[in-house]
Amino acid sequence: MKYDYLIVGSGLFGSIFAYEAKRRGKKVLVIDKRNHIAGNIYTKNIEGINVHMYGAHIFHTSNKEIWDYINKFAEFNNYVNSPIAIYKDELYNLPFNMNTFSKLWNIKTPDEAKRKIKEQISKLNIKDPQNLEEQALSLVGKDVYIKLIKGYTEKQWGRDCRKLPAFIIKRLPLRFTYDNNYFNDRYQGIPIGGYTQIIEKMLAGIEVKINCESKEFIKNNFDIASKIIYTGSIDEYFNYKLGVLEYRMIKFEHEKIDINNYQGNAVVNYTEKEIPYTRIIEHKHFEYGTQPVTIISKEYSSEWGVGKERYYPINIDRNNIFYSEYKKLSDKEENIIFGGRLGEYKYYDMDEVIDEALKCVNKEFKNECKDFGCYT
Repeated sequence: MKYDYLIVGSGLFGSIFAYEAKRRGKKVLVIDKRNHIAGNIYTKNIEGINVHMYGAHIFHTSNKEIWDYINKFAEFNNYVNSPIAIYKDELYNLPFNMNTFSKLWNIKTPDEAKRKIKEQISKLNIKDPQNLEEQALSLVGKDVYIKLIKGYTEKQWGRDCRKLPAFIIKRLPLRFTYDNNYFNDRYQGIPIGGYTQIIEKMLAGIEVKINCESKEFIKNNFDIASKIIYTGSIDEYFNYKLGVLEYRMIKFEHEKIDINNYQGNAVVNYTEKEIPYTRIIEHKHFEYGTQPVTIISKEYSSEWGVGKERYYPINIDRNNIFYSEYKKLSDKEENIIFGGRLGEYKYYDMDEVIDEALKCVNKEFKNECKDFGCYT
């Protein structure tokens, strides 16, 4: 065995494991099928602007241990996510708060907003929501649903809201304050200089191979490492023998524009179904950029197919059953650990990925906690 660990994927999960394994004196090889490291948090510097090449990644957490851990690798600014939504020729603040309600109904107080929402919900008289549309209507009423949820959701999922299961929307937070901060988490920000530097620091001194397909590499080098950390897709690992797990994918259109400010905000959602993209990201606003040009990215949600990049797992019953069966197969695999968004068929925020990676590290190196610290 040439290495202690072969790590498939250089995203957050794989890179954290690689970093912690190296700290413990293990020899590690990281491979990635893309032509760069950092997975979906990869940022590329274009015209002095750190462009989030795979969609906006805004770090937020209420876990101080996680916050302190990630801050070892980068200094974070004080960016607060305050997206806006455009419906036809109307502009609204997100999340749904008093600024949103004031614009919708020309009201001022929380009591007025609550009465308006309660009145709309009661008129609908939905007792047992049978689909996503009914679920959303029963939570926020007609106006918020039509203008800010329906079109965006149908573009994101590629399906009519009446054909989507109700459980996709468990709750819709209504905030009766004039606060546009999208997240409630205590810690929030963007790494100054982008995300790629974080992974570069984690993988410093570790051998990395990019443009490397894991299936062929493992087949041709089956005895290269004592253990594999696999962050690729679990169904692909097993050659889809139990069925294909479904995802939504996103297409990104990046564009340089020769003005210094295109939309005045980092994130603008387009909630009208007739607009083909779901949102436009203007990257310079994540780091308060003053460059004379700007870079924007339009995001289009679309159907996923085998061989394409996976983004959001579609956790409907059929897919969850497939995954549970794949999980049973993975538990029988010797000397391989499946982790991360694709390995566990689960959508993770960045702080959750870090949490899961560190728990995996603790479990794997439990006898070394006294020397290196044990994450709890």
